[in-house]
Amino acid sequence: MNKQALIKADNVGFDAAGRHILQQVSLEVQQGQLLTLIGPNGAGKTTLVRIVLGLLQPHSGTLQRAAGLRIGYMPQKLFIEPTLPLTVRRFLQLAAPGRRQPVEPLLEEVRIAHLMDQQVSALSGGELQRVLLARALSQSPQLLVLDEPAQGVDVTGQAELYQLINTIRDRHGCGVLMVSHDLHLVMATTDEVVCLNQHICCHGKPEHVSNDPAYLALFGRREAETLAVYTHRHNHSHDLTGDISHDGCNHDKGHDHA
Repeated sequence: MNKQALIKADNVGFDAAGRHILQQVSLEVQQGQLLTLIGPNGAGKTTLVRIVLGLLQPHSGTLQRAAGLRIGYMPQKLFIEPTLPLTVRRFLQLAAPGRRQPVEPLLEEVRIAHLMDQQVSALSGGELQRVLLARALSQSPQLLVLDEPAQGVDVTGQAELYQLINTIRDRHGCGVLMVSHDLHLVMATTDEVVCLNQHICCHGKPEHVSNDPAYLALFGRREAETLAVYTHRHNHSHDLTGDISHDGCNHDKGHDHA
């Protein structure tokens, strides 16, 4: 494995209920790199994340991690009983039992220090996502794994959250594996995009679309400048089950795809 590689998947495969969930997936996340994983429902994104986290073992291929790798994980969502009296401060303290790491710097870094004594059940969607990001940072991670971090966040909040993630990446020098769900946009600061649909359909650098009329209309110029659309070509298509179909699979024109 490359000396700077934090994780390296080599032809990873995983089957469940008699069907292929992942097939020959190979990717690598290096220190300081931000890689965004996109794909439709059922593409295998969650399964791949669980393999990266060590919660599942691949049925074929290998997943290597750097020795002693510290991973901070931000789940797609987390249910907390609304009637449970739990402040943001206590929630973060529970994330690292036995450690006396102060929570104030974590909350300051994600810009919600003023919510320290707020009840978790009273937080907005965007505030809760920042708390979950702070929780992931409490592990002093070398690799951040973020599963749809903008879930439940409005459009303006999404742009701010993505920029915050990039700032954290730059400040800590950690690698970031970020998952997006069927999106037509990814962060402009993403180093590499991997499109997954059981296998890797394509991967590469996102293209800047600050002047794209559709995104200017949706986000406005200022927000659009921080976002990018990933335009690429496939040499195949998928049938209704997600399997590769070789009929009419030669795409002559690039298209926006997520």
